[in-house]
Amino acid sequence: MPPKHRDGDVVAVIPGQWITHLHTITAGAAFLGAFIVGVSLHYHKIVENQYFTYPVEWFPSVSATIGDRYPERSVFQVFIAICSGPRFLLCFLFYCLVNRKGEAGPKWIVGVGVFRTLTCGGWTYVTSTDDHNWHDIFMVAYLVATIPWTVGCILLSPPNPTTIRWRKYLGGGFFAMLVPLLYFFLQHKVHRVPGAYTTYALFEWSVVLLDVAFDAVTAIDFAGFEIVVKDIKGVSRGDKQNVQDVVLEKQKDKTIAQVFDSRFDAKELADAAADAYLGFTFWSVLTSLGVSIWYFPLWHMGLSGYEVVVMSSISPMLLGIPPLRRLAGKNVPTLQLTMGLFGLGAYALKSPESRLLSVTAAVWQGCLAYVAVWWRDRGDAAKLEARISGFVIGLIASSIAKSANGTNNPTWPIMNETNGGWNKTFLVMFFLAIGWIYLRQTTMAPIGTVQKHEQPAKGASLLAGFGFAGLLFALHSLLSDSSTMILWVWSGYPVTGPLAVPHGAWTIFAMGLGLVFGLFYPNLARSWTAFGVGSIGAAFLTLYEDWTGYYGALALTVYLTAVTPTLIGNAVKFQPGRTFFTGFFVYNFMVLFHVWIVGYAFVPGGPLVREHTDWVMATTMLLIGCGVFSAVQNSNAGQQGATKSGTNTYSPPPNPAARRQRSNYIYILLFLQLLSVCVAYLRFPAYNYEPYHKDSRAITAGIWTIHFNIDNDMWSSDRRISQLIKESELDLIGLLESDNQRIIMGNRDPTQYLAEELGMWVDFGPGPNKHTWGCALLSKFPIVNSTHHLTPSPAGELAPAIHATILAYGELVDVFVFHSGQEEDVEDRRQQTEYMSTLMGSTDRPAILLSYLITKPGEGNYNTWVSEKSGMKDIDPSDWDRWCEYILYKNLKRTGYARLSRGTVTDTELQVGKFVVGEPEGSSELIPEEQVPHGLRFPALFRGEGVRGHRYHVFDEPRYYA
Repeated sequence: MPPKHRDGDVVAVIPGQWITHLHTITAGAAFLGAFIVGVSLHYHKIVENQYFTYPVEWFPSVSATIGDRYPERSVFQVFIAICSGPRFLLCFLFYCLVNRKGEAGPKWIVGVGVFRTLTCGGWTYVTSTDDHNWHDIFMVAYLVATIPWTVGCILLSPPNPTTIRWRKYLGGGFFAMLVPLLYFFLQHKVHRVPGAYTTYALFEWSVVLLDVAFDAVTAIDFAGFEIVVKDIKGVSRGDKQNVQDVVLEKQKDKTIAQVFDSRFDAKELADAAADAYLGFTFWSVLTSLGVSIWYFPLWHMGLSGYEVVVMSSISPMLLGIPPLRRLAGKNVPTLQLTMGLFGLGAYALKSPESRLLSVTAAVWQGCLAYVAVWWRDRGDAAKLEARISGFVIGLIASSIAKSANGTNNPTWPIMNETNGGWNKTFLVMFFLAIGWIYLRQTTMAPIGTVQKHEQPAKGASLLAGFGFAGLLFALHSLLSDSSTMILWVWSGYPVTGPLAVPHGAWTIFAMGLGLVFGLFYPNLARSWTAFGVGSIGAAFLTLYEDWTGYYGALALTVYLTAVTPTLIGNAVKFQPGRTFFTGFFVYNFMVLFHVWIVGYAFVPGGPLVREHTDWVMATTMLLIGCGVFSAVQNSNAGQQGATKSGTNTYSPPPNPAARRQRSNYIYILLFLQLLSVCVAYLRFPAYNYEPYHKDSRAITAGIWTIHFNIDNDMWSSDRRISQLIKESELDLIGLLESDNQRIIMGNRDPTQYLAEELGMWVDFGPGPNKHTWGCALLSKFPIVNSTHHLTPSPAGELAPAIHATILAYGELVDVFVFHSGQEEDVEDRRQQTEYMSTLMGSTDRPAILLSYLITKPGEGNYNTWVSEKSGMKDIDPSDWDRWCEYILYKNLKRTGYARLSRGTVTDTELQVGKFVVGEPEGSSELIPEEQVPHGLRFPALFRGEGVRGHRYHVFDEPRYYA
């Protein structure tokens, strides 16, 4: 066995703080050196951006300074390379400083520090000019690692008030600066505010300096260290010196972040991660049920009978039978296993009916499992809190997964490896989580175990069930996708409110903030004051647009996740069979209720609730109010005693929940919050879009009814839609039947993925709370202005319309997107025709109508659409084989028209027209393709048999006009 210590001649002694000083100097030299050189040699170049230059912008950003030009890029890279040595030593010394026997936290933190150092090298030596994607990946990874590094350094810091204080100030300042940093970046990128990029750059440099300064604090800690180099074999000529070898360690009593324990337990973190992943699986399964059901009435054009499976969530009624309740409590992991197998594995089944039945079984098992585990753990406050935390964090994770995948959950049965699904990956992760749960099961208390001090529940279980119903419906309908409420308040261009990207990350942040608030201040979360704030937020969301409405949405979001532990914790005090049967039954009624308000024409009695989102929201809050009333009745005696004695009733009530356990869930929340920011960053659009044939001053426009982006075989069609639009070289496209922001449709938004993938501006049209099936506009040209219209519909469904003005080749062009009412509602369609014809006739600018009219060419309403009143002309009056889709135009030169077959993507073809801006309208004379300039020709890809079922049909080839 080798000796633990060897004597020898000391040849060098390096004070520990010198490592920190060297790190600070070299890092500072890298950034400041590049800044000085850049400003000296290329000042006007590095302050310039894609919109403005000097003197509007006068301060360079970090990325422009260090990565764009020689020699400042080389100065930065040389000093960062030198900095890497002190950086690795700094991580090592910090590990030596905080390491304790039997603790994994220091090892984990030093691992994060090393990873962070490596990613710094990644974005340093792979510049955005070299490879923009990898540069961003390394940068985002660096920022992700900064959170655990900062938090870990603070928590593990030795009990030195000076270092703790400085780390808190500098770490807090770093993250605080990210808020204005993002704000001014959006002002520059989205709103193109002059000078905003300079302000953004100032905050960016502040973040860099704070990051370097945070690590500079280690100089205080390392003052007690010396690095000693000994010659143990006498090969040097060094002198012996007395060296301090050991630093006295003291157990610190942390006063900051009292929830965190100084010890780190990997098993407890694994418990929390497994709970969160099972929560993610449950929400993935529950949210997939609606979209699986939706396929059937969609293709039947009415009730199909399959809608009855929406009631599969009432399975907790079985827990009203004592033997089954005990059996379920003892076999929760098995119930969860079947939930995951049936739900996540449904994608492997071929037929839509099989996938629906598999998901139905998964929802049945999942709802039964969650109620059983809540009921089983009701006597242990720590375990119950853990299960509820995992439930809410699972919802947050599900929302982030959708945000990262174009608002489609990658585990859904409508997804597979060809259209963006990650089914196999998430299934493997599920097996790992459920395997860990099986290992943990032996520590669980048997069902029915109640602590001796537990008091009988007061009041009626009906109220508790109502509260759970309202809560579950609100969480599902509003928070299962981070863009849902943003689209509620969307009002068009110019942008005066939030955007799905990046502001969806704000919604996710509010969800996490609400959960933390509810855990630490349950008395306040259950109070009528909080309920009032949540109700006001709901009212603002329902009644107002833009930022005013969104601020209400954020207030409601915080309230909903804050009150979740209270309402669920109260509901499990009652008998689970009747309480949760009531809850899920009323929840299902609310799901149908919020579909009927827009689908009233297809269901019996539907007109009674026509267009009443306000009724749905009011009912939701009243149901939650019932749960709050029941929770207040059942608040425990300890809380009541605190109130009488004058103690702050907003503080956490007595709760045996372990602090370290709670910290693990907060760590997961922090990770998810940063992940959502990274997703928003990576999805942020470039806004550098160009039309396909700008040299020809051409506009290629299309109209397509995408049938809620579910194809003939119940697969998500986003990617196939995108591929056809790209191959058709469309500069403008109107999409109809595009609003999926309801539970029955999965709370999705296909326009987000299409806009980002195709590089187009997007206008969603009238929002989900406007009671339509949706219309949207995608444009390669900037949308200068847009207004949304709900056209007259006295008897039938509301018909949505968009009136947008685009800037095409320096000229303003009006674009109208419209979806007419149903064939049965003759008077509706007549009034809608009058309304839209008047609207189109009100502009003398060049205009294009992309529409769904339900009329025959030359008959009835057609003669109002194509008339002196509207000023519009039919793109091809000779095309008699049309009923639904039409393209009209005025004051533009029409050069081409084509019809593309739908394949199996949807139920309606894609119609396309080509126009030239700035030229007379031309004649109706047909000309051969050989006489048409190449920039005005349609792609040859779709001739003959075409590709993937898409080909030119009806005319069998495009038509061109002189």
